[in-house]
Amino acid sequence: VQLQASGGGLVKTGDSLRLSCTATGDVGSIKRTGWWRHAPKRPRESVASITNDGVREYDDSMKGRATIYRDSVKNTVDLQMSNLNPEDSAVYYCNADNYGTDLDFEGPFLDYWGQGTHVTVSS
Repeated sequence: VQLQASGGGLVKTGDSLRLSCTATGDVGSIKRTGWWRHAPKRPRESVASITNDGVREYDDSMKGRATIYRDSVKNTVDLQMSNLNPEDSAVYYCNADNYGTDLDFEGPFLDYWGQGTHVTVSS
């Protein structure tokens, strides 16, 4: 599985931004796709994820400000973010895995990562 992220850029506080992740390769093995971010001096954190069943999860910091969408035909997962602030500045990474929330999955557990896309929110 290969993941291609796009959509980052420089925006102002209060602006909106949409990130897109396109999956190619063995897309049928993907159970969940999400977005993570990594800012300097901060641990990497999950922003949002969506399973093939459409179950969405959001980090508390993004609840009410982000919506994750999945297009199973185009094999894309988009992250729509609004009301951005400087603390949202980070490198955003697209992630996909083959186990999702399946507690009975026996492995192998595989995670795939796209290249990062920079999001900078100016004050």
